[in-house]
Amino acid sequence: MITVVIQALGAAVFFAGSVWLGRMIRHGEHRAAAARLSRLSHLLFWVCLLAPGLVGFFYPGLTSYDQLFGIPPPPYPSVAFSMGLLFLTGGSFLMVSSNHALVRLGRGTAAFLLTERVVTEGIYRWTRNPMSLGFYTMCVGIGLVAGSTVVVLGALLVVIPAHVLNLKYFEECELEIRYEESYLAYKKRTPFLFPHFHRRKE
Repeated sequence: MITVVIQALGAAVFFAGSVWLGRMIRHGEHRAAAARLSRLSHLLFWVCLLAPGLVGFFYPGLTSYDQLFGIPPPPYPSVAFSMGLLFLTGGSFLMVSSNHALVRLGRGTAAFLLTERVVTEGIYRWTRNPMSLGFYTMCVGIGLVAGSTVVVLGALLVVIPAHVLNLKYFEECELEIRYEESYLAYKKRTPFLFPHFHRRKE
């Protein structure tokens, strides 16, 4: 149960930290401040969301959450498992493709080495946040493969909403400050999360 408490506290701290960062970025609208706050945002993600989630793999273990809360596993386990594999495959593709584009085209990474310019090519041509979409998909996929209703609901109701708040309230503002018109133009023509599968107007 201690792991669940840590995970809940981590999500709450990440949520509150995202709100605080969003307010701070609006009071210090210059590039140096934006870069510092962006690195702090990444640190919050790794410490408050990712690390507690990884601990849950080993203790209590992904298959133990439902029993701990007295909730039945997802129905049709073979279907849930197959869907989970599809989610994991798609999420892995998005994560790898987006990281590759950031390194090759933006000369940065997903962690603390910030990109030098707005990346608009490759997978970023279709969505502004392919890495986040891949992360969300993988979180749900892990729960489905593990056969855990609690893990799936935790991803859908806690992890994903908290991270979307961070993207919308902090990261978008931070990118507007650092990249100015180049990001604003990209933001205008490219969807936030889910790709539009039609020919994009340049």
